[in-house]
Amino acid sequence: MRATGTFVVEAFVPTDLEPDPVVPTGLPVSVATMEKHFTGEVAGRSATLFTAAFDQSTGAGTYVAMESFEGSLCGRSGAFNFVHSATTSGSDRTAEFFTIVPTSGTGELAGISGAGGMAVDADGTHRIWFEYELEAVL
Repeated sequence: MRATGTFVVEAFVPTDLEPDPVVPTGLPVSVATMEKHFTGEVAGRSATLFTAAFDQSTGAGTYVAMESFEGSLCGRSGAFNFVHSATTSGSDRTAEFFTIVPTSGTGELAGISGAGGMAVDADGTHRIWFEYELEAVL
């Protein structure tokens, strides 16, 4: 099955969390929390733990995000976790990874598995899609 939608970032809150011990590198590691709202076949909200090593001036870096989604996919309600990451040189997205966390589904989304992806259109629209299966949960 496939579900598509768009999302907006409602909140992006950097945290003071730093690794201990700190290891100096060419790009500092940062941590933030995010809240996103989704519309379309993917409808609902997510809470995200976002980590990145990123250069704001060039747009180069890599992020890793763990999201807890609550809402619906194609009208089926529930919640689940998914993780995604990507690298950019400032004008592209490479080394993308996106997967639904096994056994994290609840409600009508219990037994969900699969993958997905994200893209940002030239006009700034953020798109998301899930390619997923639902196993019967006894």
